Amino acid sequence: MPLSFPLLGDRVLLRPFETADVPAAHTVYGDDEVMRFVGEGGAVSPEVTARMVEDYRRHQDEHGFAFWAVMARDTGELIGDAGLEVTGHGVELGYTLSRRWWGRGLATEAASLCMEAAVGPLGLGQVVALVDDDNPASARVLEKIGFTDQGRTTAHGRPHHHFELATYQPVTTGGSPFWSP
Repeated sequence: MPLSFPLLGDRVLLRPFETADVPAAHTVYGDDEVMRFVGEGGAVSPEVTARMVEDYRRHQDEHGFAFWAVMARDTGELIGDAGLEVTGHGVELGYTLSRRWWGRGLATEAASLCMEAAVGPLGLGQVVALVDDDNPASARVLEKIGFTDQGRTTAHGRPHHHFELATYQPVTTGGSPFWSP
């Protein structure tokens, strides 16, 4: 069943990226600190940001899901991405937020919305997530929503923890969707 957008959380909403989002997305992807654990690590150029957004749009068309724009509900500002992507590891959950928005639980809220879509309308049987060894904050987000560390793997030329969540049961806490195995 196709997803209906936007995916609404208490403080964020997720929607497919649009070409017009490239400048705002580049404020996230152009920041070395934000991007140090993403992909190959490090800020990307405006041209790479534009390709990333186009790749997300294409992935959405092909698979019915992708990395989506994360918007602050109170301001309408694009603050990052969160979503699902088919990779060599399976369907992978990921999220990236602008530094200004760190430490507020918004990555957890966005990741929860992604998982709600994965187990609901998308009917995905298994979702994985990879976390750089030096990024414990991201590992905590995954643990909060029910993922478990399944060991180590290599991705993008460096060690990562491989997290999995294979079965889901929705749990609602304070109006936000959370998941437990």
